[in-house]
Amino acid sequence: MTGDAKADGVLARKGLIRRLPEAWRQPLAVVGAVLAVGWLVVALAAPLLAPHDPLAQDLPRLAAPGPGHWFGTDQLGRDILSRVMYGARVSIPLTLLLVALSVLIGGLLGACAGYFGRWVDETIMRLADLVFAFPTVILAMVVAAALGASLGNAVLAVLVVAWPAYARVTRGLVLGVRGREFVLSGRLLGFSAWRSLRVDVLPNVTGPVLVLATLDIGTALLLLSGLSFLGLGAKPPSPEWGAMVASGVEVFDSWWVATFPGLAILTVVLAFNFLGDTLRDALDPRTARAIKERAL
Repeated sequence: MTGDAKADGVLARKGLIRRLPEAWRQPLAVVGAVLAVGWLVVALAAPLLAPHDPLAQDLPRLAAPGPGHWFGTDQLGRDILSRVMYGARVSIPLTLLLVALSVLIGGLLGACAGYFGRWVDETIMRLADLVFAFPTVILAMVVAAALGASLGNAVLAVLVVAWPAYARVTRGLVLGVRGREFVLSGRLLGFSAWRSLRVDVLPNVTGPVLVLATLDIGTALLLLSGLSFLGLGAKPPSPEWGAMVASGVEVFDSWWVATFPGLAILTVVLAFNFLGDTLRDALDPRTARAIKERAL
């Protein structure tokens, strides 16, 4: 490649970077994006990247990290690096599914409560208050224990305690929008209530709900992993991060058994928290303007 071609490539990359909003060029945004994309790649390509079968018990037991098994092995002789990689295929998709369902159910109920008001609002909000009356973790544990220990039931248990937050936020946003001129004009033009809600109201409340969902991915992962840690989620030998941390407690002297799955949880939580903060800054005009002025 000639010097001119290299210079053109550098200029093209710089131009692409300049097109990004200022909030997405901040260090924490870059770190969050790199971590999130990295874990998504690991989740998708775990069968290609994992050096061993995550369920095979053919390695020395409780071997410290070293060549051949960089994260060490557990008490059954399984490679921890492979189990962490395969655990990403369990924890991350279930967490994303959980948050998506929470947004869908909570957002829809909150939009209906805010737009229609009256008995619809009272019924939905009192149900949300009932869920909020209990500590989140305790209620999730009770629901998971009542349904039976499994990953599917753990997801359902966290969903039960997660949707009211989206209902509350969406209701408040809809209450602030439904009296605006463009919504009233649509109703005067003959728009049905559902069309007005779908076309005029929901697009104007999507941004804050999306920010909350991004920030909530870390919380959902912690709750899901916590239930597995307590024996109410994934069952052995499933390579799930919370269950792996729990197995490490039994052999506390072998620090690597619990440390690496714990670091996996930590990095995913940090990644989506950083992305959520960046998304909030990008969608808030005042914050975005302040970041731009500081950069200049």
